Amino acid sequence: MNDKSIMSINVTKRDGSLQPFDLDKVHKVLEWAVADISGVSMSEIELKANIQLFDKINAYDIHELLIKSAAELISETTPNYQFVAARLISYKLRKEVYGDYQPCSLRELITDNIERGVYDAEILQKYTTEELIDLDNYIKHERDDTFTYAGMEQFRGKYLVQDRRTKKHYETPQMLYMMISATLFADYGDNRMKFVKEYYDAISQFYISLPTPIMAGVRTPTRQFSSCVLIESDDSLDSINATATSIVKYISKKAGIGIGAGKIRALGAKIADGSVVHTGLIPFLKYFQSAVKSCSQGGVRGGAATVYLPVWHYEFEDLVVLKNNKGTDETRVRHMDYAFQFNKLMYERLLEGGNITFFDPKDVPELYDAFFSDQDLFKELYEIAERKTSIRKKSLPALEVFSRFLTERKDTGRIYLMNVDHANEHSSFEEKVAPIHMSNLCCEIDLPTKPLNAYDDHTGEISLCTLSAINWGLINDPKEFEKYCDLCVRGLDELMDYQEYPIAAAEASTKSRRPLGVGIINLAYFLAKRGLKYDESAYEIVDEYAEAWSYYLIKASADLAKEKGKIPLNNHTKYASGKLPIDTYKRAIDNLIEHKERLPWEDLREQLRETGIRNSTLMALMPAETSAQISNSTNGIEPPRALVSYKQSKDGVMAQVVPGIYNLKNKYDLLWEQKSPAGYLGICGILQKYVDQGISVNTSYNPEHFEDNKIPMSVMIQDLVTSYKYGIKQLYYFNTYDGAGEMLDEDCETCKI
Repeated sequence: MNDKSIMSINVTKRDGSLQPFDLDKVHKVLEWAVADISGVSMSEIELKANIQLFDKINAYDIHELLIKSAAELISETTPNYQFVAARLISYKLRKEVYGDYQPCSLRELITDNIERGVYDAEILQKYTTEELIDLDNYIKHERDDTFTYAGMEQFRGKYLVQDRRTKKHYETPQMLYMMISATLFADYGDNRMKFVKEYYDAISQFYISLPTPIMAGVRTPTRQFSSCVLIESDDSLDSINATATSIVKYISKKAGIGIGAGKIRALGAKIADGSVVHTGLIPFLKYFQSAVKSCSQGGVRGGAATVYLPVWHYEFEDLVVLKNNKGTDETRVRHMDYAFQFNKLMYERLLEGGNITFFDPKDVPELYDAFFSDQDLFKELYEIAERKTSIRKKSLPALEVFSRFLTERKDTGRIYLMNVDHANEHSSFEEKVAPIHMSNLCCEIDLPTKPLNAYDDHTGEISLCTLSAINWGLINDPKEFEKYCDLCVRGLDELMDYQEYPIAAAEASTKSRRPLGVGIINLAYFLAKRGLKYDESAYEIVDEYAEAWSYYLIKASADLAKEKGKIPLNNHTKYASGKLPIDTYKRAIDNLIEHKERLPWEDLREQLRETGIRNSTLMALMPAETSAQISNSTNGIEPPRALVSYKQSKDGVMAQVVPGIYNLKNKYDLLWEQKSPAGYLGICGILQKYVDQGISVNTSYNPEHFEDNKIPMSVMIQDLVTSYKYGIKQLYYFNTYDGAGEMLDEDCETCKI
């Protein structure tokens, strides 16, 4: 940038007026942006920008070029440009929202945004002027300067209220955090100001991470904040139609969908007197796919769903290939993901060299029910059905079934697995009373469902789960979990009553069970800080911290039950009898780490038996892509793929740097350097021990670690069996390194926090 001929150049301001170009203003902004940040250069940014000045250039374009310039300088050797780019975005946002760098008052912002129709009008009715002044004084706007480029880009692209046509924003991050806190605790009585401030500090300092529906929705007229929706279909046209209608309703509300379609009869089944035969599952899956893709979710996220099917379904051979690129459109339904459900018997058949027999669920309704609620009965009924000559069936060697499943899982990356016996036996629900038939989009939610026979069917059950996560990377002592677990539970529990429910079956289920899913972010940073890898070196500390995290979440809900009452369906939970996740986990974990109880679990058992629990579930380990970027954290429990990753989004490419890169560059256990997922699966098994729902567990392989660059089927089967042995309930993505670098395509973030 030089000052030649600048005297003749005018700049078009935001209001359309013209002003002479002032190079000093650019210098001042950049000086402020780089102040106190090491390893960055103002001149490098100016040089990179290479701004070609012309008369009437837009001020907006000048600032965006400076942001882009700083962002393009982010690398492993110069990572701090991420903070410079973030500051430049912050400066631009403040000028856009407030007309100046200095924010307006909180009350003024609320009033203006209510008039614009982007804030919920109730907030002004809930707080006095004095209280709003108090909260305004408490806001720490300087915390905006701690964001990274990736985090700030996510804010302005997805979370800050804006006019999505003009892209004009109407708030800044700290205002967003305070508004979320004030909205959640508006009805908390005499001590609400205490909770508002504590929750604001927890979320604005990244101890607690919130999902997209809450970040984008709470404080706005939108009142649907559950990230995950589980909808089960029965084998009838009425139920299938009700399922599709429910999908549309919740896709439009920014939720990710799990679809239970395993009860729908198979191709060739007789209808009525047998004069016609059934078309099978695939046409109805196409119907569900159309429903899923019907809404774009206001430009925030794209709709997505995972369909759950028993592996023994008669159409397995056609269903397992639905997502691949072979075959015709008539035989493929590629725009949904699929999860196949296994249990102990299926693994036994594999290990014994036996067969798996496929049945039409219509012919064996009792078998379908027992698949989830009673494993001994399922085995008995399955073997009886295999011997019956009157039942339509076919069979394949179990090895072939598992191999076909794993081949499609490897080739598409999006064929998932659910171990239904683990999901029910190691659950907070009594499986004979409230069996779990399915999971959600991202394979971490395990909640009871019942099919709807009509859209307004009050006897059906659509399950919702509201998510959040705790940042393990900021926790230095297990005792610290107590405060943040309590705030997590209180905040999410308030959402149950604050949000609205477009479908009666969802409201009834949610308010009678009040399920929450608190997860983990920044585990890789947690390990790197301690010089630990994703292997046995980490098992002890992961076990210690997971125990505290789980204990304090359950304790928080038990304490809340004393304050506000236990859930109506408390007797559907194992918690009601004092049974805890540490009682039902798979004992193979004890071979990895000796079982210890460091906390007063017996006292907690007694409390649960006496006064019950407020929330039927407390934990779920979800992916955490967007929220990880916001909080400068690593994704959930996953190892990072690289020290600097690049994500392709609709707004361009964003660079994300692992936290603490200067000091921890050589401490991170990067994904593609791992020879095997065995250590990661061990950590997942230890975490699952303490989790009442599930974990989004991925399996990842670098072909370079294998002969001829091919992942052997025997290795994949062994890892599958290992994950089952460790009690892992679901397997999510299958990741394969292709050597092309870490450019991550924009992913579906519907259910990811």
